Amino acid sequence: MQDEIFYDAAYKGSKDYNQWNVKTADATGFGAAADDYMERGIDLNEQLIHNKPATFFLRMRGDAMTSAGIHDGDVVIVDKSLKAQSGKVVIAVLNGEMLIRRLERTFNKVRLLPENRQFASTEIDPSCDTLEIWGVVTYVIHQL
Repeated sequence: MQDEIFYDAAYKGSKDYNQWNVKTADATGFGAAADDYMERGIDLNEQLIHNKPATFFLRMRGDAMTSAGIHDGDVVIVDKSLKAQSGKVVIAVLNGEMLIRRLERTFNKVRLLPENRQFASTEIDPSCDTLEIWGVVTYVIHQL
């Protein structure tokens, strides 16, 4: 029992150890197809922004859209090139006030709907209200 040899892992948990320290065998002489992309990280611009010149970011203030998953302090990604259709969450400027609401268009009226029961929906009167749609919300960045 005294001459017993104990073998343990060569890796001791150093933070200096990375993927390039892992020994690999390549019998064919060619790397795997995924090796070309191994050190490349995830680019959120590439994943979340489809039309860069028409996209901007806004920080949400308020609780009007909590049921839609948009909370106070969240960052929304807005695409100005998308058509503001009924049912989409939009950035709207109503009589000079910027709002984030769900757009509802019917045959004869336009409404901006909040996603919180504490807020009232806003029906747009074209004779006295000025409404400008800045863009459609495509993504929400929410910190946990």
